This record gives sequence, structure tokens and C-alpha cells, in this order.
Amino acid sequence: MVLTQGVFVGVSVAYVTFADPDGLDDEKEVAVAAWAEEGITGRIARWDDPGVDWAAFDAVVVRTPWDYVSRRAEFLAWAHRTEAVTRLFNPAAVLERNTDKVYLRDLDVPSIPTYWVAPGEAVDFPVLGEYVVKPSISAGARDTIRTGDRKEAEAHAARLAAGGRTAMVQPYLDMVETEGETSLLYFGGRFSHAIRRNAMLVESATRPGRGNDHGEPRVPEPDQIALAERVLGEFPEVLYARVDLVRLADGSPALIEVELTEPYLFLRYVPGAAATLARALAEAL
Repeated sequence: MVLTQGVFVGVSVAYVTFADPDGLDDEKEVAVAAWAEEGITGRIARWDDPGVDWAAFDAVVVRTPWDYVSRRAEFLAWAHRTEAVTRLFNPAAVLERNTDKVYLRDLDVPSIPTYWVAPGEAVDFPVLGEYVVKPSISAGARDTIRTGDRKEAEAHAARLAAGGRTAMVQPYLDMVETEGETSLLYFGGRFSHAIRRNAMLVESATRPGRGNDHGEPRVPEPDQIALAERVLGEFPEVLYARVDLVRLADGSPALIEVELTEPYLFLRYVPGAAATLARALAEAL
């Protein structure tokens, strides 16, 4: 690896994706092209491709392994193996923590009220009006329901727990349809851009990548930036992060989740976003 006049020469970095027959990942080409401007040669590779020699790369950037949910143990084992032979962004320990939303219980920040039902626990949560019930390990609204029927919510939570999964029960917030969700994107710990995202449960999205890739640029408010940066203080030294926020009924911002594993980054929505990510990668190298 050589740095010449501020540009890397001979640097090879893997852009990690998944078997994508439907072409859901529409960011890989723009990301790799931006890397090239920094002198970084990018190669797009599936995380589960047995023919890839991960040690041959100067770094590996996990981007869109959108099939990890049903293969989480296998995916995390790959991440730890890869990190043992090269640099991995984001780190394996971050991926392990972030791929199960129980991490939300450990964050001392305002978030959507959540009631947890782990395997073997009784289904017990208060009356919420309208419910969202989902597994703690999920993506793209998989196995997620929105219902006003408490019995249906209880039954879905019980099914998830009986299947060895931790259920999350939350109130449905009308603000996701009016105010919308706000996603703040950070590269190298610095704010890049923000997006107003459409509500996935309104769109009835069922697959990773669908529902995430529809939105419009938004200028975040100071209280949203303050909360996002407070959240990121819990996850130092990550290359990329997406902090998803919503406003509660009282107008205050609350965390939905922080995406540190495979977030859609909206690189095509804001001029220069891909270049900002590429510069952050070059700095990390």
C-alpha cells in the first residue's frame, strides 16, 4: 500500500454484498467508482463466496449482506474469520452487537418504548392502542406485524418467543406517516447527509432493501443531530452509520435503531455522498 500525493496506489478493498438476483443493491457501482477516485481498487464480492481470499484485500467493507438474518451465526463467524486476516469495516464485534436489536436496551438515549418477550418469558405488555411486533433479529420488516388487535399482537409475540426468538412490542407511531422517519448518515464519525424515509409498514415492504431505498433529502434539526451523535458515542471507530429517528407525540426525537451492519446509505440521493464515504475509507486506511 502506497500513498502518493494524497492518493492511494495499489490498495484493494472488498465491497461485501450478497447473492442479489433482484438487483436490490443499487449503490455498489457508485460506491466503488468513488473509491477509485481515492486510488482504492474496489471489488464487489459476496460474503459467503467460498472462492474469495479475504486475506488478499487491504480491507473489507461490509455493505449489503441482506441475507444474513436467517444465517446470522454463519455471517458472524465469517466476520470474525475475516477480521483475523485483514481490516474489517465495521468491526466484527460491532456487527455482532448490532445484528440483534436487544442492544437498544443498553443505550441510555430516548427511544421508542419497547417491551421485550424473550424465549421462555410470559407475554406481558401494556395496552398500546396500535401495536408493532417484530423479532429482535430482523431486516426489511420481515416477520413484523402492525395491528390494533391486542390478541393478535400477543399471539405473534408468543409465536416468535416459542420459535426461540426475542419479540419486540412497540406502539405504532402515527408520526412515521406525517413527520416521517429521519435517517442521519455518518461516515468516519462525521455527519454526511440526512433522509426523510417513508414508513415501511405503510408500504407493506417485506424484503431487505425495499422501503429503505425511498426517501428524500432532509435537513435535520439540531435536536436530531444531538441525539444521533449521542447514540454514536456508544459506537466509536465505525466507518459508516445510519441513525434512524422519529419524533414522539410530544415532538421530541427518539431512536428507532442505529444501523451499523448493512444500512442503505442513500448515496445516490445527495451529490457528493459517495465521495464523502470514499474519503472516510481512505482516512481509515
